[in-house]
Amino acid sequence: MIESNHGEKEKKLSRRDFLKSSASAGLGVALAGPAIARSSSARRIQEEKKPAELNVAVIGTGLQGRVLIESMLRIPEVRITAICDIWEYSQQYASRYLSKYGQEVEVYEDYRDLLTKEKNLDAAVVASPDWVHADHANACMEAGLHVYCEKEMSNSLSNAKTMVQTAHRTGKLLQIGHQRRSNPRYLHAINKLIHEKKILGRVNVLYAQWNSAKSEMLGWPNRYAIPQATLSKYGYRSMSEFRNWRWFKKYGGGPLVDLGSHQIDLFSWVLGAKPKSVVASGGTDFYKDRELYDNAMTIYEFDTASGPARALYQVQTTTKHGGFYEVFMGENGSIVISEVPQRGDWAMREAHAPEWDSLVRDGYLKTEKPPLQKIDTKNIFLDVRVTAEAGRWPLPVELAKPAHQPHLENFFSAILHGTPLSCPAEIGYESAVAVLKANEAVASRRMMALRPQDFKA
Repeated sequence: MIESNHGEKEKKLSRRDFLKSSASAGLGVALAGPAIARSSSARRIQEEKKPAELNVAVIGTGLQGRVLIESMLRIPEVRITAICDIWEYSQQYASRYLSKYGQEVEVYEDYRDLLTKEKNLDAAVVASPDWVHADHANACMEAGLHVYCEKEMSNSLSNAKTMVQTAHRTGKLLQIGHQRRSNPRYLHAINKLIHEKKILGRVNVLYAQWNSAKSEMLGWPNRYAIPQATLSKYGYRSMSEFRNWRWFKKYGGGPLVDLGSHQIDLFSWVLGAKPKSVVASGGTDFYKDRELYDNAMTIYEFDTASGPARALYQVQTTTKHGGFYEVFMGENGSIVISEVPQRGDWAMREAHAPEWDSLVRDGYLKTEKPPLQKIDTKNIFLDVRVTAEAGRWPLPVELAKPAHQPHLENFFSAILHGTPLSCPAEIGYESAVAVLKANEAVASRRMMALRPQDFKA
């Protein structure tokens, strides 16, 4: 959530050299997420004649927009032809960066001007603040473009619902940026190991966290301050709120939404069920200059095909202890995983569980024999049912690309080849319900019941 300094020296590099130096394998092999029925719009797209190269606009070229641009530059089928941002600083940064890789772009302040003037676009990538996602994504789909929209779909469920409805009405693809759903390590861990091989047995406990160190509000170069008339035109009350929109109720959802939605989304994927309730505690306990909670702890309850399950999620913004990761725990073992491996991804088998050696032979797991350690048990009672463990089993799948690249590849492959989206609008909406209701639970200080119809747009 902290902008980097942008004054570093950047060497000239052609797009061809950039692609050569990257680990991208292009779109030859598309990564599909959980089994999702191919939509009628995807079938229509597959039947249409496809261009060899997709012309793409990027709406929102702040920090997250630049992350997505960097990944798109590694995908040969994509050409960015237009960008849009209300801040001149972000316009200049993105256009100069793209120019270094041979992509000259048209630059716009207003997305409506972009959609009026650009006639050869195939798709748009929306990376603007959450509160205008619906405006931008809906307008792009109405203009005939497929849309990749960053999460959260919106900080308003009513606005998020319109996005699903617009995708249905226009027949355009709408991918939501829960990039773990296209990450090959998560696909392997969840689809192969948990769902297909059922190595954990019944999963009834899940845990995830995202802890980050204390940080100050973002500033801006004085000479690039946006005039107040322009800020007001686009709905911002001040330059500080524009730069720090994630912390204000009008524009964002705070850390629980900004960080938590990526991980909370995994709970339903692993369990194959939507939460039936959420209870949460949090507050603005540390920072006095922001409206949204600087910490939160949430508990979700699920009814699954195997029985009840619970998931605990926490986000802290004053300590980075433990970083960010997820744990899926079952009767026969557990899996620890993180988008950016901090301690390695691994599975642990419970002592009583069926053997996993065959999974190593078949390539589902790797084996790692931990060194024997001397344990002083003097005056200590050891419960062998708790302390006995069968070692760690590393996951065999690596991701040699930026974390967002596979999800973007899936989106563009859906346009070109009819590949099912990893996170279509319907799944993105379900995740938005689970996360935004957690914020409501913090505010109300009571358990929020969630009904199946709540997840329907």
